[in-house]
Amino acid sequence: MGLVSTGVYLPKHRHTAAYISEQTGIPEDILKTKFGLTSKTVGGKEDGPVSMAIQASKTALEKTPKVKAEDVDVVLWTGETFIERPMQVAGVKLAYEIGATNAWALDLSARCATLMGGIRIAKALMAAEPDVRTILLASGYQNCDLINYKNERSRFMFSLAASGVAAVLQQDYPQNQILETAIITDGAFANDVYCPAGGTEIPITCEGIEKGLHYLDVPDPPSMKARLDKLSMQNFIRVVKEATERSGYTINDIDYLALLHMKRSAFTYVLKELGLTMDQSTYFEEWGHMGQNDAIVSIEEGLKAGKIHSEDLVCMAAAGIGYTWSATCIKWG
Repeated sequence: MGLVSTGVYLPKHRHTAAYISEQTGIPEDILKTKFGLTSKTVGGKEDGPVSMAIQASKTALEKTPKVKAEDVDVVLWTGETFIERPMQVAGVKLAYEIGATNAWALDLSARCATLMGGIRIAKALMAAEPDVRTILLASGYQNCDLINYKNERSRFMFSLAASGVAAVLQQDYPQNQILETAIITDGAFANDVYCPAGGTEIPITCEGIEKGLHYLDVPDPPSMKARLDKLSMQNFIRVVKEATERSGYTINDIDYLALLHMKRSAFTYVLKELGLTMDQSTYFEEWGHMGQNDAIVSIEEGLKAGKIHSEDLVCMAAAGIGYTWSATCIKWG
C-alpha cells in the first residue's frame, strides 16, 4: 500500500501569542518559548472540521489526476467527533460532498492517534478485500473551540488549533510504501480529560453552559501529570521503535520524524532520544497543535523544506488523550 497524495487546509484565522497571553495571563514569552506558540490556527465562520477536511480531500485528489473521487472505495474519517453538527456521521457527509459515490464510509476515533489507527485499518482492509484498492483518509480538527482560556486546569491544551487534512492510499502503488504501525492504549487515563457536560451523564443545560461545563477539562491535573509525564515519553519511544522494527528497520534508520506538536522541551526530548535533530522534523510554532492532522502537515512541510528525500525512512508519531500512542513508518519515494 502506497501513499499517493496528501492535502492540507489551514484556516486563515489566528490566535496570536499576544492574544492568548491576554486571555490566559501566561506571559507571551513563556507561550513562545515553552508552549512553542507564536500563534495558532482557529476556524472562522466559513470553516468547520468536516468542511476543512472536504477542502483537504479535494486538494489531495487534485494532485492525482489518475484517481477520481468515484474511484475511492472506502472513506475513513480519522478526524474528530466534535464536528459541525452533533451525531452527524462525518465520513458519510464528506464522501457525498466530494463525489465519492462508490465508497462506503466509517468514522474512527482515538483522538490525536487516530491517523495511524486509520492507516493500520486501511492496510488490513486492502489485504483482506482485494476489491478495496483506493482508500481516502480524511480528518478535520477544531477542538480549539472546546478550550476555555480561563480554566487553568486545561492549560496543556491551550495550543489546540484547527485544520483539515487528507491522504489517498492505494493498493499496489509503487511509491511511498506504507510499512508497519504500532499502537499502545492505556485506559488508566480515560477519565483524565473530557467535556463534563453534553453527554448522557450530564446533559447540556443553561446552568452547565454558565459554568463552562461544555469545555474540555482536566479534573485532577497534578495526578494526571504525575502518572503521565514519564510514561508518555517512554511510550513515544516504544511505539516508534516497534513500528520501525516491524518494518524491518531500527530507530537508527529514521531519516524524518513527523511528530505531533507538543511543548518544545518534550518535542526536543523525543528527537534526542531517537538520535534525531530538528533538521529531521518540523516544529510548527505558528500553527499550534492540530491533533491527528499534525503528521500530514509535518510531512508536507518536510517535503517543502527539502528534509524528506527519496529512499528516506519517514516515521509518523502521535499520542491521543485516553490515552493512545501510535507510530507508522513510510519508505519514501
